[in-house]
Amino acid sequence: MNMLRKLMLLIGFTCAIGTVLNAQVITDSTHQTTIIPNVYGVDTSLRIINLYPFFSLHVDSSLSYRLQINKPLKNYYWFLRDAPTGLKIDKDNGLLSFKANKSLFMSGRLKYDKKYEVQIGVQNLSNPKEHVDTSFTISFYSTDIQYPRVKPSVVSPVYIEEGNKLSFNVLCDNGNFPIERILVSSNISIGNFKLPKTCDDTFEWTPGYDFVNEKDSGQVKIVNLLFMGTTQFNFIDTARIKVIVKNALNFDIATKDYNDAVDNINKWMLRYKYTFYQLDKKVRNIKGTRSGFDITTATTTTTGTILATSATTKNSDFSKILPGIGVVGIPVKEAVAPNKTVEQNQATLLRATIKRLEYILFDNKLFGDRDPNIATKTETLKKELRQAQTQLAEVPTEMAESMSEEQINKYFESPKVRKKYRLR
Repeated sequence: MNMLRKLMLLIGFTCAIGTVLNAQVITDSTHQTTIIPNVYGVDTSLRIINLYPFFSLHVDSSLSYRLQINKPLKNYYWFLRDAPTGLKIDKDNGLLSFKANKSLFMSGRLKYDKKYEVQIGVQNLSNPKEHVDTSFTISFYSTDIQYPRVKPSVVSPVYIEEGNKLSFNVLCDNGNFPIERILVSSNISIGNFKLPKTCDDTFEWTPGYDFVNEKDSGQVKIVNLLFMGTTQFNFIDTARIKVIVKNALNFDIATKDYNDAVDNINKWMLRYKYTFYQLDKKVRNIKGTRSGFDITTATTTTTGTILATSATTKNSDFSKILPGIGVVGIPVKEAVAPNKTVEQNQATLLRATIKRLEYILFDNKLFGDRDPNIATKTETLKKELRQAQTQLAEVPTEMAESMSEEQINKYFESPKVRKKYRLR
Protein backbone atom coordinates (compact mmCIF):
# COMPACT_ATOMS: atom_id res chain seq x y z
CA MET A 1 0.00 0.00 0.00
CA ASN A 2 2.81 2.32 0.91
CA MET A 3 4.66 1.29 -2.20
CA LEU A 4 1.63 1.98 -4.32
CA ARG A 5 1.27 5.40 -2.73
CA LYS A 6 4.94 6.20 -3.38
CA LEU A 7 4.59 5.09 -6.97
CA MET A 8 1.55 7.31 -7.44
CA LEU A 9 3.39 10.27 -5.95
CA LEU A 10 6.39 9.65 -8.25
CA ILE A 11 4.19 9.53 -11.34
CA GLY A 12 2.41 12.71 -10.31
CA PHE A 13 5.67 14.55 -9.66
CA THR A 14 7.02 13.50 -13.02
CA CYS A 15 3.88 14.71 -14.78
CA ALA A 16 4.05 18.01 -12.94
CA ILE A 17 7.66 18.57 -14.01
CA GLY A 18 6.80 17.77 -17.66
CA THR A 19 3.91 20.18 -17.57
CA VAL A 20 6.13 22.95 -16.25
CA LEU A 21 8.80 22.29 -18.86
CA ASN A 22 6.25 22.22 -21.69
CA ALA A 23 4.77 25.53 -20.63
CA GLN A 24 8.23 27.15 -20.58
CA VAL A 25 9.01 26.07 -24.16
CA ILE A 26 5.77 27.42 -25.47
CA THR A 27 6.37 30.69 -23.75
CA ASP A 28 9.86 30.96 -25.20
CA SER A 29 8.61 30.09 -28.67
CA THR A 30 5.88 32.69 -28.51
CA HIS A 31 8.31 35.30 -27.26
CA GLN A 32 10.72 34.58 -30.11
CA THR A 33 7.93 34.93 -32.58
CA THR A 34 7.08 38.35 -31.31
CA ILE A 35 10.72 39.53 -31.23
CA ILE A 36 11.45 39.05 -34.99
CA PRO A 37 9.09 41.76 -36.29
CA ASN A 38 10.31 44.20 -33.69
CA VAL A 39 13.95 43.79 -34.75
CA TYR A 40 13.60 44.12 -38.61
CA GLY A 41 10.47 46.26 -38.92
CA VAL A 42 8.00 46.49 -41.83
CA ASP A 43 9.33 47.49 -45.38
CA THR A 44 7.22 50.61 -46.20
CA SER A 45 9.61 53.01 -48.17
CA LEU A 46 9.10 53.30 -51.96
CA ARG A 47 11.91 51.92 -54.10
CA ILE A 48 12.56 50.43 -57.56
CA ILE A 49 13.51 46.81 -57.07
CA ASN A 50 14.83 45.80 -60.52
CA LEU A 51 16.67 48.80 -62.02
CA TYR A 52 19.97 48.04 -63.76
CA PRO A 53 22.55 50.85 -63.52
CA PHE A 54 23.80 50.40 -67.08
CA PHE A 55 22.21 49.46 -70.44
CA SER A 56 24.17 48.75 -73.62
CA LEU A 57 22.29 48.38 -76.92
CA HIS A 58 23.29 47.41 -80.42
CA VAL A 59 22.22 49.86 -83.07
CA ASP A 60 19.88 47.30 -84.66
CA SER A 61 18.36 46.01 -81.39
CA SER A 62 15.49 47.24 -79.26
CA LEU A 63 14.90 47.60 -75.54
CA SER A 64 11.74 46.58 -73.67
CA TYR A 65 12.17 46.41 -69.92
CA ARG A 66 9.47 46.72 -67.25
CA LEU A 67 10.54 48.43 -64.06
CA GLN A 68 9.00 47.32 -60.77
CA ILE A 69 8.51 48.87 -57.37
CA ASN A 70 7.90 47.32 -54.00
CA LYS A 71 4.31 48.57 -53.94
CA PRO A 72 1.24 48.22 -56.14
CA LEU A 73 1.51 50.25 -59.37
CA LYS A 74 -1.85 51.91 -58.85
CA ASN A 75 -1.60 55.70 -58.33
CA TYR A 76 2.11 55.80 -59.25
CA TYR A 77 3.47 57.85 -62.16
CA TRP A 78 6.74 57.11 -64.07
CA PHE A 79 8.83 59.77 -65.86
CA LEU A 80 12.25 60.38 -67.52
CA ARG A 81 14.54 63.42 -67.66
CA ASP A 82 17.50 64.07 -70.00
CA ALA A 83 16.61 60.98 -71.99
CA PRO A 84 18.29 60.46 -75.41
CA THR A 85 16.15 60.63 -78.51
CA GLY A 86 13.89 57.57 -78.83
CA LEU A 87 14.04 56.37 -75.20
CA LYS A 88 10.54 56.26 -73.65
CA ILE A 89 8.79 54.98 -70.51
CA ASP A 90 5.15 54.13 -69.96
CA LYS A 91 3.92 56.48 -67.28
CA ASP A 92 1.47 53.92 -65.88
CA ASN A 93 3.30 50.59 -65.79
CA GLY A 94 7.00 51.63 -65.97
CA LEU A 95 7.75 49.88 -69.28
CA LEU A 96 11.11 51.24 -70.54
CA SER A 97 11.41 50.95 -74.34
CA PHE A 98 13.76 52.00 -77.11
CA LYS A 99 13.90 51.18 -80.82
CA ALA A 100 17.28 52.02 -82.29
CA ASN A 101 17.34 53.57 -85.75
CA LYS A 102 20.48 54.18 -87.80
CA SER A 103 19.08 57.42 -89.11
CA LEU A 104 19.34 58.86 -85.62
CA PHE A 105 23.07 58.17 -85.64
CA MET A 106 23.62 59.30 -89.21
CA SER A 107 21.93 62.62 -88.51
CA GLY A 108 24.03 63.13 -85.39
CA ARG A 109 21.13 63.09 -82.93
CA LEU A 110 22.68 60.02 -81.28
CA LYS A 111 26.32 59.02 -81.09
CA TYR A 112 28.05 55.71 -80.71
CA ASP A 113 30.04 54.84 -77.59
CA LYS A 114 28.70 57.79 -75.69
CA LYS A 115 27.34 57.25 -72.20
CA TYR A 116 23.98 58.96 -71.79
CA GLU A 117 22.99 59.47 -68.16
CA VAL A 118 19.19 59.30 -67.81
CA GLN A 119 17.26 60.57 -64.79
CA ILE A 120 14.28 58.35 -63.90
CA GLY A 121 11.61 58.87 -61.27
CA VAL A 122 8.37 57.41 -59.89
CA GLN A 123 5.86 59.53 -58.01
CA ASN A 124 2.80 58.78 -55.88
CA LEU A 125 0.00 60.93 -57.27
CA SER A 126 -1.84 60.90 -53.95
CA ASN A 127 1.16 61.65 -51.74
CA PRO A 128 3.66 64.16 -53.23
CA LYS A 129 6.24 63.28 -50.59
CA GLU A 130 6.39 59.68 -51.71
CA HIS A 131 8.68 59.54 -54.74
CA VAL A 132 11.94 58.02 -55.96
CA ASP A 133 14.54 59.82 -58.11
CA THR A 134 17.50 57.88 -59.44
CA SER A 135 19.45 57.44 -62.67
CA PHE A 136 20.96 54.90 -65.02
CA THR A 137 23.35 55.01 -68.00
CA ILE A 138 22.68 53.83 -71.53
CA SER A 139 25.08 53.62 -74.50
CA PHE A 140 24.88 52.39 -78.08
CA TYR A 141 27.34 50.44 -80.15
CA SER A 142 27.52 49.11 -83.68
CA THR A 143 29.37 46.19 -85.19
CA ASP A 144 29.30 47.84 -88.64
CA ILE A 145 32.48 49.60 -89.68
CA GLN A 146 31.77 53.30 -90.18
CA TYR A 147 34.85 55.35 -90.93
CA PRO A 148 35.15 58.84 -89.48
CA ARG A 149 35.14 61.76 -91.89
CA VAL A 150 36.45 65.33 -91.76
CA LYS A 151 33.90 67.76 -93.22
CA PRO A 152 34.84 71.46 -93.52
CA SER A 153 31.86 73.82 -93.58
CA VAL A 154 32.87 75.27 -97.00
CA VAL A 155 32.86 73.78 -100.48
CA SER A 156 36.07 73.74 -102.49
CA PRO A 157 37.21 75.91 -104.24
CA VAL A 158 37.02 79.02 -102.08
CA TYR A 159 37.75 82.47 -103.58
CA ILE A 160 39.16 85.27 -101.44
CA GLU A 161 40.94 88.58 -102.00
CA GLU A 162 44.09 89.78 -100.29
CA GLY A 163 43.38 91.48 -97.00
CA ASN A 164 40.06 89.65 -96.43
CA LYS A 165 39.70 87.01 -93.71
CA LEU A 166 38.90 83.40 -94.58
CA SER A 167 37.02 81.65 -91.75
CA PHE A 168 35.15 78.33 -91.61
CA ASN A 169 34.50 75.48 -89.17
CA VAL A 170 36.07 72.03 -89.48
CA LEU A 171 33.28 69.56 -88.71
CA CYS A 172 33.55 65.78 -88.20
CA ASP A 173 31.44 62.69 -88.82
CA ASN A 174 32.92 60.40 -86.16
CA GLY A 175 31.59 56.99 -87.28
CA ASN A 176 32.42 54.14 -84.90
CA PHE A 177 35.20 56.07 -83.21
CA PRO A 178 35.55 59.82 -82.80
CA ILE A 179 38.27 61.93 -84.35
CA GLU A 180 40.46 63.13 -81.51
CA ARG A 181 42.83 65.59 -83.20
CA ILE A 182 43.17 67.50 -86.45
CA LEU A 183 46.35 68.48 -88.28
CA VAL A 184 46.59 71.09 -91.05
CA SER A 185 49.01 71.16 -93.95
CA SER A 186 49.35 73.36 -97.07
CA ASN A 187 51.36 73.38 -100.27
CA ILE A 188 52.45 77.00 -99.65
CA SER A 189 53.76 78.41 -96.41
CA ILE A 190 51.13 80.76 -94.97
CA GLY A 191 51.12 83.05 -91.96
CA ASN A 192 48.67 84.98 -89.82
CA PHE A 193 46.36 82.00 -89.35
CA LYS A 194 44.47 80.13 -86.60
CA LEU A 195 44.65 76.35 -86.78
CA PRO A 196 41.86 73.99 -85.64
CA LYS A 197 42.94 71.29 -83.21
CA THR A 198 39.73 69.32 -82.69
CA CYS A 199 36.38 68.92 -84.40
CA ASP A 200 34.15 72.02 -84.59
CA ASP A 201 37.16 74.32 -84.26
CA THR A 202 37.53 77.28 -86.61
CA PHE A 203 40.18 77.80 -89.27
CA GLU A 204 41.01 81.48 -89.84
CA TRP A 205 43.51 83.02 -92.25
CA THR A 206 44.04 86.49 -93.66
CA PRO A 207 46.38 86.65 -96.68
CA GLY A 208 48.54 89.77 -96.78
CA TYR A 209 48.48 92.28 -99.63
CA ASP A 210 51.86 91.05 -100.83
CA PHE A 211 50.80 87.39 -100.97
CA VAL A 212 50.14 87.40 -104.75
CA ASN A 213 53.16 88.38 -106.81
CA GLU A 214 53.26 90.07 -110.19
CA LYS A 215 54.72 86.88 -111.67
CA ASP A 216 51.70 84.78 -110.63
CA SER A 217 49.51 83.82 -113.58
CA GLY A 218 46.24 85.71 -113.74
CA GLN A 219 47.16 87.69 -110.60
CA VAL A 220 45.97 84.79 -108.42
CA LYS A 221 47.69 82.23 -106.21
CA ILE A 222 46.27 78.81 -105.33
CA VAL A 223 46.67 77.35 -101.84
CA ASN A 224 45.75 73.70 -101.18
CA LEU A 225 44.80 73.10 -97.54
CA LEU A 226 44.77 69.56 -96.10
CA PHE A 227 42.82 68.82 -92.90
CA MET A 228 43.84 65.43 -91.47
CA GLY A 229 41.69 63.94 -88.69
CA THR A 230 43.11 61.10 -86.56
CA THR A 231 41.30 58.64 -84.24
CA GLN A 232 42.70 56.85 -81.20
CA PHE A 233 43.49 53.86 -83.44
CA ASN A 234 45.49 56.12 -85.82
CA PHE A 235 42.94 55.99 -88.61
CA ILE A 236 43.37 59.12 -90.76
CA ASP A 237 40.83 60.89 -92.94
CA THR A 238 41.86 63.89 -95.06
CA ALA A 239 39.74 66.73 -96.44
CA ARG A 240 41.12 69.03 -99.16
CA ILE A 241 40.13 72.65 -99.67
CA LYS A 242 41.45 74.70 -102.60
CA VAL A 243 41.75 78.41 -101.78
CA ILE A 244 42.18 80.83 -104.71
CA VAL A 245 43.63 84.14 -103.52
CA LYS A 246 43.10 87.13 -105.82
CA ASN A 247 45.37 90.15 -105.98
CA ALA A 248 43.88 93.16 -104.21
CA LEU A 249 44.84 96.67 -103.21
CA ASN A 250 45.91 97.71 -99.77
CA PHE A 251 43.50 100.63 -99.55
CA ASP A 252 45.32 102.18 -96.60
CA ILE A 253 48.57 102.40 -98.53
CA ALA A 254 46.80 103.24 -101.81
CA THR A 255 44.87 106.11 -100.16
CA LYS A 256 48.06 107.50 -98.66
CA ASP A 257 49.77 107.31 -102.07
CA TYR A 258 46.81 109.11 -103.66
CA ASN A 259 46.84 111.87 -101.03
CA ASP A 260 50.58 112.33 -101.51
CA ALA A 261 50.04 112.74 -105.26
CA VAL A 262 47.31 115.34 -104.66
CA ASP A 263 49.49 117.26 -102.19
CA ASN A 264 52.38 117.21 -104.65
CA ILE A 265 50.22 118.63 -107.44
CA ASN A 266 48.86 121.36 -105.15
CA LYS A 267 52.39 122.29 -104.13
CA TRP A 268 53.54 122.60 -107.73
CA MET A 269 50.42 124.52 -108.76
CA LEU A 270 51.14 127.04 -106.02
CA ARG A 271 54.69 127.41 -107.32
CA TYR A 272 53.43 127.81 -110.90
CA LYS A 273 50.89 130.43 -109.82
CA TYR A 274 53.57 132.51 -108.11
CA THR A 275 55.80 132.22 -111.20
CA PHE A 276 52.85 133.31 -113.32
CA TYR A 277 52.37 136.30 -111.04
CA GLN A 278 56.01 137.37 -111.49
CA LEU A 279 55.91 136.97 -115.28
CA ASP A 280 52.60 138.78 -115.59
CA LYS A 281 53.94 141.62 -113.48
CA LYS A 282 56.91 142.07 -115.85
CA VAL A 283 54.66 141.94 -118.89
CA ARG A 284 52.34 144.58 -117.40
CA ASN A 285 55.23 146.95 -116.58
CA ILE A 286 56.66 146.71 -120.11
CA LYS A 287 53.25 147.16 -121.61
CA GLY A 288 52.71 150.32 -119.57
CA THR A 289 56.04 151.79 -120.68
CA ARG A 290 55.40 151.02 -124.36
CA SER A 291 51.93 152.48 -124.09
CA GLY A 292 53.49 155.70 -122.75
CA PHE A 293 55.87 155.90 -125.73
CA ASP A 294 53.00 155.25 -128.15
CA ILE A 295 50.88 158.01 -126.64
CA THR A 296 53.82 160.46 -126.70
CA THR A 297 54.62 159.67 -130.35
CA ALA A 298 51.01 159.99 -131.40
CA THR A 299 50.61 163.29 -129.54
CA THR A 300 53.78 164.79 -131.06
CA THR A 301 52.81 163.79 -134.60
CA THR A 302 49.31 165.13 -134.20
CA THR A 303 50.57 168.40 -132.78
CA GLY A 304 52.99 168.86 -135.71
CA THR A 305 50.20 168.28 -138.18
CA ILE A 306 47.99 170.85 -136.48
CA LEU A 307 50.75 173.44 -136.41
CA ALA A 308 51.68 172.81 -140.03
CA THR A 309 48.20 173.69 -141.14
CA SER A 310 48.18 176.94 -139.19
CA ALA A 311 48.80 180.25 -141.06
CA THR A 312 51.41 181.69 -138.73
CA THR A 313 55.02 181.72 -139.91
CA LYS A 314 56.30 181.41 -136.39
CA ASN A 315 54.85 177.92 -135.92
CA SER A 316 55.76 176.60 -139.33
CA ASP A 317 59.33 175.65 -138.41
CA PHE A 318 58.32 174.08 -135.13
CA SER A 319 55.63 172.05 -136.87
CA LYS A 320 58.25 170.53 -139.09
CA ILE A 321 60.33 169.41 -136.09
CA LEU A 322 57.58 167.69 -134.07
CA PRO A 323 56.91 164.80 -136.53
CA GLY A 324 60.60 164.04 -136.54
CA ILE A 325 60.57 163.77 -132.76
CA GLY A 326 57.75 161.24 -133.01
CA VAL A 327 59.70 159.16 -135.48
CA VAL A 328 62.80 159.22 -133.31
CA GLY A 329 60.74 158.02 -130.30
CA ILE A 330 60.00 154.65 -131.91
CA PRO A 331 63.54 153.17 -131.71
CA VAL A 332 63.89 154.66 -128.26
CA LYS A 333 60.76 152.77 -127.20
CA GLU A 334 62.13 149.51 -128.55
CA ALA A 335 65.41 150.08 -126.78
CA VAL A 336 63.93 151.10 -123.46
CA ALA A 337 60.93 148.74 -123.32
CA PRO A 338 61.29 145.84 -125.76
CA ASN A 339 58.38 143.41 -126.13
CA LYS A 340 58.40 140.59 -123.51
CA THR A 341 57.28 137.94 -125.97
CA VAL A 342 58.98 135.09 -124.13
CA GLU A 343 57.54 136.10 -120.78
CA GLN A 344 54.12 136.49 -122.32
CA ASN A 345 54.22 133.01 -123.84
CA GLN A 346 55.53 131.50 -120.59
CA ALA A 347 52.73 133.11 -118.59
CA THR A 348 50.18 131.80 -121.05
CA LEU A 349 51.66 128.31 -120.88
CA LEU A 350 51.74 128.43 -117.08
CA ARG A 351 48.10 129.40 -116.83
CA ALA A 352 47.03 126.68 -119.29
CA THR A 353 49.05 124.07 -117.36
CA ILE A 354 47.58 125.14 -114.02
CA LYS A 355 44.04 124.96 -115.39
CA ARG A 356 44.71 121.49 -116.79
CA LEU A 357 46.04 120.27 -113.42
CA GLU A 358 42.99 121.67 -111.64
CA TYR A 359 40.73 119.81 -114.06
CA ILE A 360 42.73 116.59 -113.59
CA LEU A 361 42.35 116.87 -109.81
CA PHE A 362 38.60 117.37 -110.12
CA ASP A 363 38.19 114.55 -112.64
CA ASN A 364 40.12 112.07 -110.48
CA LYS A 365 38.44 112.52 -107.11
CA LEU A 366 37.84 109.42 -105.01
CA PHE A 367 34.38 107.96 -104.64
CA GLY A 368 34.26 106.67 -101.08
CA ASP A 369 36.92 105.07 -98.90
CA ARG A 370 37.37 102.07 -101.21
CA ASP A 371 37.35 103.44 -104.73
CA PRO A 372 38.21 100.48 -107.00
CA ASN A 373 39.97 102.86 -109.45
CA ILE A 374 42.19 104.50 -106.86
CA ALA A 375 45.38 103.04 -108.33
CA THR A 376 44.51 104.26 -111.85
CA LYS A 377 43.63 107.74 -110.57
CA THR A 378 46.83 107.99 -108.59
CA GLU A 379 48.88 107.02 -111.63
CA THR A 380 47.00 109.59 -113.75
CA LEU A 381 47.81 112.37 -111.27
CA LYS A 382 51.47 111.43 -111.21
CA LYS A 383 51.62 111.21 -115.02
CA GLU A 384 50.00 114.61 -115.53
CA LEU A 385 52.36 116.25 -113.03
CA ARG A 386 55.40 114.74 -114.78
CA GLN A 387 54.08 116.01 -118.10
CA ALA A 388 53.57 119.50 -116.69
CA GLN A 389 57.07 119.55 -115.23
CA THR A 390 58.49 118.51 -118.59
CA GLN A 391 56.62 121.28 -120.47
CA LEU A 392 57.70 123.90 -117.94
CA ALA A 393 61.26 122.66 -117.58
CA GLU A 394 62.67 125.90 -119.12
CA VAL A 395 60.46 128.17 -117.04
CA PRO A 396 62.27 129.32 -113.87
CA THR A 397 59.66 128.54 -111.26
CA GLU A 398 59.71 130.30 -107.91
CA MET A 399 58.12 129.69 -104.55
CA ALA A 400 55.77 132.24 -103.05
CA GLU A 401 57.73 133.98 -100.33
CA SER A 402 56.01 137.34 -100.09
CA MET A 403 52.43 136.25 -100.77
CA SER A 404 50.12 133.79 -99.07
CA GLU A 405 48.36 131.02 -100.91
CA GLU A 406 45.06 132.86 -100.59
CA GLN A 407 46.52 136.03 -102.13
CA ILE A 408 48.02 134.13 -105.06
CA ASN A 409 44.76 132.26 -105.77
CA LYS A 410 42.81 135.51 -105.55
CA TYR A 411 45.11 137.16 -108.06
CA PHE A 412 45.14 134.12 -110.35
CA GLU A 413 41.34 133.97 -110.48
CA SER A 414 40.79 137.73 -110.76
CA PRO A 415 38.56 138.86 -113.66
CA LYS A 416 41.35 140.95 -115.15
CA VAL A 417 43.75 138.02 -115.39
CA ARG A 418 41.06 135.63 -116.61
CA LYS A 419 40.11 138.04 -119.37
CA LYS A 420 43.71 138.64 -120.41
CA TYR A 421 44.69 134.93 -120.47
CA ARG A 422 41.40 133.32 -121.34
CA LEU A 423 41.69 130.15 -123.32
CA ARG A 424 40.57 130.38 -126.92
